[in-house]
Amino acid sequence: MQFGFSTNAFREYHLEDAIEAIADAGYDGVELLFDEPHLYPPTATEEERAHVEDVLNRAEITVSNGNAFMLTAIEDFHHPSYIEPDESYRRERIDYTLAALETAAALGLPYISIEPGGPIPETKSREWAMETFIDSLESVVPRAEQVDVDLLVEPEPDLLIETADEFLELVERVDSERVRCNFDAGHFYCVGENPAELVEPLWEYTSHYHIEDIPADRTHEHTQLGDGAMDIDSFLGQLENRGYDGFVTVELYPYEETPIETAREAMAFLGERGWA
Repeated sequence: MQFGFSTNAFREYHLEDAIEAIADAGYDGVELLFDEPHLYPPTATEEERAHVEDVLNRAEITVSNGNAFMLTAIEDFHHPSYIEPDESYRRERIDYTLAALETAAALGLPYISIEPGGPIPETKSREWAMETFIDSLESVVPRAEQVDVDLLVEPEPDLLIETADEFLELVERVDSERVRCNFDAGHFYCVGENPAELVEPLWEYTSHYHIEDIPADRTHEHTQLGDGAMDIDSFLGQLENRGYDGFVTVELYPYEETPIETAREAMAFLGERGWA
């Protein structure tokens, strides 16, 4: 398998510097944050995209994923979501996703990771939220099919889709093979599931994986590899046993004050355990 590191830990850095630092740390790939201050699809120009490709080529590193989940350019990580009660505000997330698909296609990426619906509004039911999310997905799926880019829904604690079963329910209700899974091992661990045991049931739907460590109390806190309680070896072992040769991206966005050291320490952990 190959390992990437996400630039969402490098939000205090220029994207070019982040890419170079991640390559220098020994990673095979870099997950591009499709948000400010990096590559924001609604305003990204052909020149900016070409520059990113040039930096990637010079650094001899590829893209592990296009992260179209965070949206701080408008509000925060989770808003606007695909299930906002205000239709015009919800439309901002949809339009952003359409732009992200275009950016991914221009860069030759096979997929982008997206928010799993969003926080369920207090005034709305879960069924309303699910129906609204499906409607939102169906409004972007045609473009995903046209540009040949998959939409990887990333289950996350406290959002509409948290568990493996909830993801499986979603894909049964969406009539498109373009809707797949961004499997974040730490997120599943937070909601009481065993990531290693989910590899098999989600295998056919998963194109990309995230790892981070999580504290023993399963608080949703992305923690340096080896500093939490997750059985990372068991999880990666399941991928290795299945012959997975795609990307596993380390996502440690809380470490924005020390991203270079954090990336290097995570790679050292993977190397010491024989994974990289």
